[in-house]
Amino acid sequence: MESCPNCSSTAFTKAGIIKERQRYKCKSCGYYFTVPKLGKRIDDYFVNKALQLYLEGLTYREIERILGVSHVSVMNWVRKYNIKRPYNSKYHPTYKILNHTELQKYFQNPKNLKGAGQLVTELGDKFMLIKWDRFKD
Repeated sequence: MESCPNCSSTAFTKAGIIKERQRYKCKSCGYYFTVPKLGKRIDDYFVNKALQLYLEGLTYREIERILGVSHVSVMNWVRKYNIKRPYNSKYHPTYKILNHTELQKYFQNPKNLKGAGQLVTELGDKFMLIKWDRFKD
């Protein structure tokens, strides 16, 4: 704790403990405050990647399995940033996790370059290949 959140004074004293958190009293303005709660913070890389995968059409559970982040956290981020996924029922995404050499071999095959769009995104030390296929009528 560096300063009072009310008046920004650096003169404060300890004033007890409430709900297992240290409480302070500012000597300048008499304001009581507690230390900020320290919680588990997830790196922005995973937040961005989760939202990107959500926009690509993956479900919350699939994103959870790929990134190792709770599907509830992903839902909360989607809600927090008001992300709207475009809806198109004629396409569905399929994805593969490949390392560098597997990705090279995949793109060397001309058969894999035909059809719907593909996206390659970094996923730690591996790569995720997302491909959109049309549903069969």
